Amino acid sequence: MRPVRFGGSPRLDGAADFVALGDSLTEGVGDPVGDGAWRGWAALLAAGLGEGPARFTNLAVSGSQTRDVLERQLPAALELRPGLVSVVVGVNDTLRCTFDIQAVAARLDQVYAALTEQGAVLLTACLPDPGTMLGLPGALAHPLARRQRAVNTVVHALSDRYAALHLHACEGDWITDRAMWSADRLHPGERGHRQLALRFHTLLAEHGLATGPAPSPEPEFPGPTRAASLRWLATAGTGWVARRCTDLLPQLLTLAADELRHRARGTSARLDLRTSAAVSAALAALSVAEQPDAA
Repeated sequence: MRPVRFGGSPRLDGAADFVALGDSLTEGVGDPVGDGAWRGWAALLAAGLGEGPARFTNLAVSGSQTRDVLERQLPAALELRPGLVSVVVGVNDTLRCTFDIQAVAARLDQVYAALTEQGAVLLTACLPDPGTMLGLPGALAHPLARRQRAVNTVVHALSDRYAALHLHACEGDWITDRAMWSADRLHPGERGHRQLALRFHTLLAEHGLATGPAPSPEPEFPGPTRAASLRWLATAGTGWVARRCTDLLPQLLTLAADELRHRARGTSARLDLRTSAAVSAALAALSVAEQPDAA
């Protein structure tokens, strides 16, 4: 059913069509349910939106960037005309040598605008930075953290602009609790996916949008053994790192060298200011583009 808005807040009228857009986090990587299939936080959330399970479609694809969501996933979502839609993406953008916060902001703006213009209730989230999650040395981790903070700032601003229900997933004890994370340290395990689903459910329930039972925080399946985790890291995990290194590592080494130079000179704050200026320019460009008299 279509969402009904009242008193400035969205409400889902009846059983909602819930569509999830994004990358591997939303696809469910880290929460296996057998036969190579993933479940994930979005599917767990869908089961508790109403008295019965929501009509749920997961369009998220591992490795997706904001460009993929805009060009591939958004058209499919618009055809489904969902009452509730989640857009959680951006980490993969930070892991590419082509990272451009202005392009990320422009794409997210188009995605959010198109979905909310159809009347969908929009769910968004900011995420922890991958460098910290991977435990990289400071000179390598700080540039990635700066990029993720830039993406999170854009997501915050655009979530406000489009009245999205936003989850601060970059905060909380769950980030440092290893029991919440899978072997790769980038994707939640089943406990982590359940934590995300529970926090989204709480957010929706506060706005009268989730009336079904909240997802259980307790895992249904036993976690991977240490041997299984090491086996994953030695096979699939190695391949993942190799693919990212081919794309990102040369630029990341340059960023790390720049980080060390500024640290030695005591001018590290300039890097933060540079990022803040880039984010401000990206958001200002969107505001200018929305002016009816803009060229």
